[in-house]
Amino acid sequence: MKLIFKILLSVFVISCTTNTEKKTSPNEQKAFPLYLKNLEPDRELSSAMKRSFEHYEAPRILDNELYTNFRYTELKGFDYNNGDGTITRRDPSKVIFENGKYYVWYTHRNTATKPQGYPKCNDTIPSADWDLCEIWYATSKDGFTWEEQGLAVPRPPKPTPGHRSVATTDILKWKGKFFLYYQAFSVPSGKPSDGGGSDACPVAMSYSDSPDGPWTSLNEVVIPFGAKNEWDHRVIHDPFPLVHNGKIYIYYKSGLGERDANGKHWDCWGIATADSPEGPFTKHPLNPIINSGHETFLFPFKEGVAAVVGTDGIEHFTIQYAKDWVNFEVASTTKLLPTAGGPYSPDAFNDSKNADGITWGLSHFINAGNDWNKMYSKLGRFDCDLSQKTNDPSLKRSNVLLPNDLFFKYGLSKKQRERISKENEALLNENK
Repeated sequence: MKLIFKILLSVFVISCTTNTEKKTSPNEQKAFPLYLKNLEPDRELSSAMKRSFEHYEAPRILDNELYTNFRYTELKGFDYNNGDGTITRRDPSKVIFENGKYYVWYTHRNTATKPQGYPKCNDTIPSADWDLCEIWYATSKDGFTWEEQGLAVPRPPKPTPGHRSVATTDILKWKGKFFLYYQAFSVPSGKPSDGGGSDACPVAMSYSDSPDGPWTSLNEVVIPFGAKNEWDHRVIHDPFPLVHNGKIYIYYKSGLGERDANGKHWDCWGIATADSPEGPFTKHPLNPIINSGHETFLFPFKEGVAAVVGTDGIEHFTIQYAKDWVNFEVASTTKLLPTAGGPYSPDAFNDSKNADGITWGLSHFINAGNDWNKMYSKLGRFDCDLSQKTNDPSLKRSNVLLPNDLFFKYGLSKKQRERISKENEALLNENK
């Protein structure tokens, strides 16, 4: 049925582009038909309807392979010390399948105290949830129950980048070997530094012959900062490696504008490519190539690459697609997207020209204990239908209903209520 529908749409689009001179005037044409099979090919369309046919894979979201909603499941096997804020697990990598089981790597903190902020931090007290961290890993037979295996990449000794914290890792498999890319902090998060703000850090890398290690650190910056006043001169976050056209593609985030706790910066994404895991990496001349997304994850899809763009930016909460792996277009909008998702993407490294997509992965949940005074994050599983082979109509629904209490809980602040009260009082005084 879907194939027939796509053929019908293709014929319509071709007819529209070859018969533009025959289009009927909007004042002369009939009302828009109930069934697409009755749609006249030379019909004049509104911008919205034209966009439905030409911009998206299909006008109905049920037929759009790059639309989904997400379902979440708590994981078994991880301990968080009763949620006191001393243990965190966040920023999971892509999930890979090796040796008959799934593997995932993540940011892990186990400190004597919860995060205290920059003014109170020291060599044992973390400033933030991702400070004083190491990279750990876990394995699973089913993706729901996990067995923590322990340390993968420790913090290196001073002055090597990452001696303060190593975090936000992702995995690459290349020619039978394994490579972890991650953020390498040398100062506590929150410390002002040459305009770089709270999270200035480069990307480092470790490698191994086995997903179980041991891991050897390259002990140098892999993707260098841009020159001063360039968009990525102080921050390179969230390295996300994939393989395409025989090369390593690493997508990464940086921020334009002032970078501070008030979020004045503008998160964008760029890409750097290399012929070998240690580089040298060449940044694309069109960078930035994605204009939104604080935490974005990607996966090969058909001949191109798809990006799930989360919070922040003018195109947040979208799923985007770049057939050429560089020029992204919005493929769909959705909600309840995974935060810092790490997908199980079987085609991530095989350089497929017709990649299937994804159906699940892991993400993190910040403020897991619902207490900002005991800040920590935990890992969870998400499921979706962003796959050519899978067909789950229940994951294509657009009317995902949430509990009423959730909306009312996210209510107005005291300051906002006071402002509204003054506005009402002023309006009443004007009409006395």
